[in-house]
Amino acid sequence: MRVFVFGAEGQVARSLREAAAGRSDVVLATGGRPDVDLLNAASVEAAVAAFQPDIVVNPAAYTAVDKAETEPDSAFAVNRDGAGFVAAAAARRGVPVIHLSTDYVFDGQKASPYSEDDVVSPKSVYGRSKLEGERAVAAANPQHVVVRTAWVYSPFGSNFVRTMLRLAAERDRISVVDDQIGCPTSAADIAHGVMEIARQLHENGWQDSRGGVLNLVGPDAMTWCDFARMIIQMQAERGGRLIPVDSISASDYPTLASRPANSRLSTARLNSLFGIRLPPTARSLELCLDRLTSGIN
Repeated sequence: MRVFVFGAEGQVARSLREAAAGRSDVVLATGGRPDVDLLNAASVEAAVAAFQPDIVVNPAAYTAVDKAETEPDSAFAVNRDGAGFVAAAAARRGVPVIHLSTDYVFDGQKASPYSEDDVVSPKSVYGRSKLEGERAVAAANPQHVVVRTAWVYSPFGSNFVRTMLRLAAERDRISVVDDQIGCPTSAADIAHGVMEIARQLHENGWQDSRGGVLNLVGPDAMTWCDFARMIIQMQAERGGRLIPVDSISASDYPTLASRPANSRLSTARLNSLFGIRLPPTARSLELCLDRLTSGIN
């Protein structure tokens, strides 16, 4: 199976490379700047045509959530237009595209986990740009799977786990928002899930019933404060500092972009169609912290 991944250094792109590295049945290539320009349709088309993939995966995105509020044109250029270019290039080769999206397409007001067919109503520029990207992908390529995920972390890049570890090393106590709930999701787990979706699509052939939107998140829901306390506690077991984590509300920590209060996503459709269930958060976080502690990142 030949897989082409747009983006090279993002958390999911890097994790996809690692997931494919030990598999003899997968040939994976990544394309990012300066070699491949997501904002240039001809550049995207050339990359896909040259590699001749069986599956195209697009985790590349403008992810600066707060900065997007003041740079909407840049966010939409990458998250909508670039996504459409990728899907169209895959369609011209007659192959499926797996596109990564986000919980930010929802307003967060639902009391229970969101399913794929719940009404979307993004509250931020980032969320609107990602929703328009989903729509561009669906319009450009009938063979599409949009994978919505949330609260992504890994041993590399910019993410909540690395931020909490840095703050724990610098401060005697920290304060973390406790009225936003979601499902922390390891980029490594996302990569393995995406590779399994790709494998099944490749081996079984495209079936419209398996396309559309899929939620792929960790199985355990918690608040940011809960997650911070888990990180600090587990890192303390590895020699880190055990410091207090105080609970605050989102209103105590204002940001330019509005975040969903509820980011929980139901994975029932993913489980039913592809048989994929991600590991418990504690297990995935343990693997991430082990890598960070050993310096392998």
